[in-house]
Amino acid sequence: MISRKERKGRPQSAAPTKTTMSVPLNTHGARMALNRDPELRQWAEQWLKNKERTVAGNMTDEEFDKHWLYVRPERMHEGAIEAVAAYQQEHQG
Repeated sequence: MISRKERKGRPQSAAPTKTTMSVPLNTHGARMALNRDPELRQWAEQWLKNKERTVAGNMTDEEFDKHWLYVRPERMHEGAIEAVAAYQQEHQG
């Protein structure tokens, strides 16, 4: 375990000064970006919904809407990195 004295002497890592979208992607960063940017969250949810729709292609629209309400929280959590990466790729300037 590192003592406080040893920790004090170590250089601090620079905190990112730009938006969350500028830091390397991990689950926490992706979820934080989705929570802070409503436009990104809406885009990501639609992207993940379309992806889920291809998997559940044999359902009617009504069945799929019920299915999506049930699986949405899990898909938004597990697909956060992939969705944010897709958003970044599509919106590169």
